[in-house]
Amino acid sequence: MHLSQPNTTVEKATSIDLGQASTEPMPLVILGSTSSFREQLLKKLQLDFVQISPDIDETPLKDETPKKMVHRLSLKKAQEIANNQPNAIIIASDQTAVFNDLPVGKPHSVENAIKQLSDFSGHCITFYTGLVVINTATQQTYQTMDITKVHFRDLSENVIRNYIEIEQPLNCAGSFKSEGLGITLFNRIESNDPNALIGLPLIQLTDIFYQMGYPLPLQPAR
Repeated sequence: MHLSQPNTTVEKATSIDLGQASTEPMPLVILGSTSSFREQLLKKLQLDFVQISPDIDETPLKDETPKKMVHRLSLKKAQEIANNQPNAIIIASDQTAVFNDLPVGKPHSVENAIKQLSDFSGHCITFYTGLVVINTATQQTYQTMDITKVHFRDLSENVIRNYIEIEQPLNCAGSFKSEGLGITLFNRIESNDPNALIGLPLIQLTDIFYQMGYPLPLQPAR
């Protein structure tokens, strides 16, 4: 994993000297998303933050790979908010899933959901979760990506129909909710961070906070 700044590349720190912690108060933390899932994930880090939805065009570019799209959109989301926040830490993320080299979309209907899960049965899909943090107080930008592979069980039509009827994942990419009953569809998950599949890689995010001089967890308010 690499963390990047403008015109330079910063290797992931394998150890952090806590004596290098910033003496400056932490700027306002902004989550560049109104996703309730990302909101709940970020709350795990016990940080005070606000949410702002970035207003960007998320249309894929011509011949753009899903991985490059995730890199571009996560950075674009963070930059759009950073333009109006001179003293803040902006956290933005984007995610896509890929099956047979094609992006996995939302089914929007029961018939499409059945087809998606039938196609996934016994196979693997890959999730790319991009993460960007911009500290506008220091003008530093950090960018990284998590890659998670989800291996599906051999799914019978009965199991697929039962799952769809119970959880109604028609507005979920791939026709499943990994944070819910969707976990029963998986044979195994290859990941460095179980939070990434839900939408925000907290281990990598914590690495970035260390890089910025804010080792987590922060000291509790007294």
